[in-house]
Amino acid sequence: MELNVKGKKVLVTGGSRGIGKAIAEAFIHEGATVGVSARNERDLVTVAKDIGASHYVCDLSSYDDRERLIETFIREQGTIDILVNNAGASIGSTVMNTPVQSFEQALQINYIAPLHLSKLTASEMETNGGGVIVNVASIYGRESGGNPSYNAAKAALISFTKAFSTEAIAKNVRVCGVAPGAVYHPNEEWTKRVTNDPDFLKNYAKAKIPAGRIGTPPDIASVVLFAASEQATWIVGNTIPVDGGQSRSNI
Repeated sequence: MELNVKGKKVLVTGGSRGIGKAIAEAFIHEGATVGVSARNERDLVTVAKDIGASHYVCDLSSYDDRERLIETFIREQGTIDILVNNAGASIGSTVMNTPVQSFEQALQINYIAPLHLSKLTASEMETNGGGVIVNVASIYGRESGGNPSYNAAKAALISFTKAFSTEAIAKNVRVCGVAPGAVYHPNEEWTKRVTNDPDFLKNYAKAKIPAGRIGTPPDIASVVLFAASEQATWIVGNTIPVDGGQSRSNI
């Protein structure tokens, strides 16, 4: 199966670790030219050098930074063929214990930033004959399980993906999404859980995931790669669950 992403100009947000890094590596392996963005410059530079990507420091909560990101990428790469809105943040805990400002922050990172980047990118893609936008949401955009601010923001992203897709496809810009379940990669939250309970991953998978294991970043990256490829032109507005059977939603 030919994915035909060789030579495509791809931007992956949240690309300095975990799922974002794996997505960037998957595209690079297929011959794409990839740029990764993140807020932490030190980590970003290290990862970009390691995988062979260009790097763009960006605070996605900043309107100006988002505009600068797309402008700089297009100026340096000539165009943008594929945008992967992967960056996300889980902020707060319960509704009553989470300040309203934290809900606003979660919406900025998980919803407003992808919306803004998609608008900026779609304009360039339309000028150049088309492109693909893949939004990385979460199974918790369709059901409870994460914290409420994260759930709400990812639900908004899934809804936006569907709504924008019908508008954008008329301009040959295809918009779709991927909704990961539980995916392990070393970060503060996962490391804390495993440190406190070495059997956490095994027990969590046994209790919640029919496939019997926690997901990995490459599990998600392979689906994002396919969704962005020329083999997936019939995937328009859909957000695909990739979760080992974890989600309970029927939609």
